[in-house]
Amino acid sequence: MTAPSRPRTRTPHPLVATFVRFVVCGGGVGLASSGVLVLLNDRIPMAIANALVTVVSTVIATELHGRVSFRSQRKGWGVHLRSGVTVAVSYAFTTGALLCLYAARSEPSALVEQTVYLSASALAGIGRFALLRIVVFADRTPAPDASLGKAAVAMAA
Repeated sequence: MTAPSRPRTRTPHPLVATFVRFVVCGGGVGLASSGVLVLLNDRIPMAIANALVTVVSTVIATELHGRVSFRSQRKGWGVHLRSGVTVAVSYAFTTGALLCLYAARSEPSALVEQTVYLSASALAGIGRFALLRIVVFADRTPAPDASLGKAAVAMAA
């Protein structure tokens, strides 16, 4: 009697797994940020609220992305500063999207406002993923040199 065969499960490509972790971490922080923006909307101007929420959420998201998404050992203020550059672009993009919305509709509903904000945040997030992976949390371990040095040639001889 043969044992029943188990169906093969495909393991996702490491890049896909990293992106899923990035989306879960960043999406969670993004949704929380969206809720905070709604709460701050009537208290301070939207551009200032967006700036404050962006700074706080960036610090939180950078820590999550480093530890969870990219599983990187890189830490410190340098990581936060480089990540901050990606957020500055995201801030300009999301604020620009909101300003375009306000130009088209002077008083959009909260649902429309949040749809525009979250859509712009999602597009900015894809760009951030690429930059964080390639620049901020990239493994900086130099590849072993394939050329033979004097010591290697001497030992081989």
